[in-house]
Amino acid sequence: MRVKVSRKAHFNAAHRLHNSAWNAEKNREVFGKCNNENGHGHNYEVIAHVTGQIDPESGYVMDMKDLKSFMVEEIEDRYDHKNLNLDVPEFASLNPTAENMVVIIWQRLRRRIDPKHELIVTLYETERNYVEYNGDE
Repeated sequence: MRVKVSRKAHFNAAHRLHNSAWNAEKNREVFGKCNNENGHGHNYEVIAHVTGQIDPESGYVMDMKDLKSFMVEEIEDRYDHKNLNLDVPEFASLNPTAENMVVIIWQRLRRRIDPKHELIVTLYETERNYVEYNGDE
């Protein structure tokens, strides 16, 4: 029987949406206030959903202590109270949109979670705006 277990994490971070190949006018047109030269911030919420078979010995799909550790190390410690554009290497040349962020977060967690388990990551940028990624290319 397949069961989905989920864990939430939170982090606060600033970013600027900007495409250096575009001129200032195009960046303002596409990204609006999110292109503010000094950036802007969000209180992000991330949910990792792990689906798999229940282990008959432990009764777990996966140990939630492990999932908590992975999320602290790969998400909270890495992104909390950071300027994503300036402080996080993967966003030095990748625009830190919610869409790009959820893919990067998924990749970081995927390498830590047993490949036999399905992984879906949901990233809330605001209470009403969120993105989800399951590894599809």
